[in-house]
Amino acid sequence: METLSNLESFVRSAESGSFSAAARRLALTPAAVSRNVAQLERNLGVRLFQRSTRGLTLTEAGERFLGAVGAGLDSIQGAIAEVTARAGQPAGTLKLSAAHGFARDYLLPLMPGFVARYPGVLTDWHLDNRQADLVREGFDAAIGGGFALQAGIVARELARVHVVAVATPRFLRGLRAPREPADLLEVDGVVMRSILTGRLRERLLRHRSGAQAACDQRARITVDDPDALVQAVLMHMGIGLAAMPHVLRHLESGELVRVLPDWQQDAGPISLYFSSQKLLPAKTRVFVDFVTAQFREQRLAQRFLAA
Repeated sequence: METLSNLESFVRSAESGSFSAAARRLALTPAAVSRNVAQLERNLGVRLFQRSTRGLTLTEAGERFLGAVGAGLDSIQGAIAEVTARAGQPAGTLKLSAAHGFARDYLLPLMPGFVARYPGVLTDWHLDNRQADLVREGFDAAIGGGFALQAGIVARELARVHVVAVATPRFLRGLRAPREPADLLEVDGVVMRSILTGRLRERLLRHRSGAQAACDQRARITVDDPDALVQAVLMHMGIGLAAMPHVLRHLESGELVRVLPDWQQDAGPISLYFSSQKLLPAKTRVFVDFVTAQFREQRLAQRFLAA
């Protein structure tokens, strides 16, 4: 009878394509994962992986075996997590991914309440503006927008986000107020460059009436980070197009004001991504429920929309 650790090492290595990624997910060393898989292969009498310097590739036998045991392993782990949750408080390390600014402004302020309610859970935050690979990198949950949904991952929408044009009152003083998106070409702008393509970010704004217009800017400065864009706008360098979560507190304080207040772009949802397995580990389940409830109580979904 195979041990659970051997089967788990095989399944996670197959999902991530490497022993190292599986080891991070399982809190083991790569050598330990490799040994577990080798022992499983010896016990079964078949080779499950082709190993190369580029990574792991399942053999035909490995493909069949993964299809047979993968779902069953998730069910077993879910059952163990459920029994553990019912026996006591959720516990363990919760590996989380989110963007720097969004985590600083909206997620980390929730953590004192979460930790007080679930003292056995250690939240391990990895803050990066890139999109994390939940399976390969072993994250329990991630919060952000536009993630490609991998097999076994689901998204729970927390809020939709609008992009708006903003500037400081000082920068706008003495300027003729832009009335249409095309007017932004006549004033200095702080412009976002895509970190993936290196091109300037294209924006299509929608008016309250439903009319749409492409929005081009005269770049005074270009950046590839949304927090840097907001900082440059705060330094009176020009008009910037920014997502509401990044500028909400500055609009509420009066440091920034809306430009083209009848125009906005729907940038899509911010979602909470986590495993789709039926029985989530208790630590993940309570985190998902807690964050969802806090977004609802603080009315963040409404506040991230352009008024």
